[in-house]
Amino acid sequence: MTFPDRRFADAGSYADAYFAEISAAAASVDRANLREAAAILSRVYSEGGMVYSCGNGGSAAIANHLVCDHCKLVQTDTDLSPRIYSLSTSIEIMTAISNDLSYDEVFVYQLRSLAKPGDALITISSSGDSENIVRAASWAKENGLPVIAMTGFSGGRSDHIADVDLHVVADNYGVIEDVHQSLMHILAQHVRQAHMDEETIRQRRF
Repeated sequence: MTFPDRRFADAGSYADAYFAEISAAAASVDRANLREAAAILSRVYSEGGMVYSCGNGGSAAIANHLVCDHCKLVQTDTDLSPRIYSLSTSIEIMTAISNDLSYDEVFVYQLRSLAKPGDALITISSSGDSENIVRAASWAKENGLPVIAMTGFSGGRSDHIADVDLHVVADNYGVIEDVHQSLMHILAQHVRQAHMDEETIRQRRF
């Protein structure tokens, strides 16, 4: 059964059902994997590595938003200076690669040019099976970069490639993307507060 599996009479009843789906989807995320993802990011941020993010469509928006929260937010009141770059952000390089080579190459081509040992990759894909995501994750894995994947549906190939899969058990794109967005915020806020003193945490708004 997928959501929605019937017509709803009004937006209010649809909202109730939608939020129930989000609650169940959020509960499905493996907490041990979430702890491991946070540990990877904390290590890379502490050691001066670069974290790359990528996604398509709505997932591209999450990948881009990640740069804001994981750079500006994590740095505030901590001793960390996170270095983040979204491979989904430059329309110029993406269209050049797509036009001259293939859209399947838009992320991995950039990684080949930019990534170094000590870096990490976060892929965001509801299906987990977008070819450009899979190629980027495969290259990163083959070259020693830890890969954190955010997936939904069946997890796709990303589920098997990633070092850590933050899999959301859901079959609705909006629900999956909403939980992925929350995971992005959770990771940023957790890493930040882990590097703050207790009194400062109480004084700040997250």
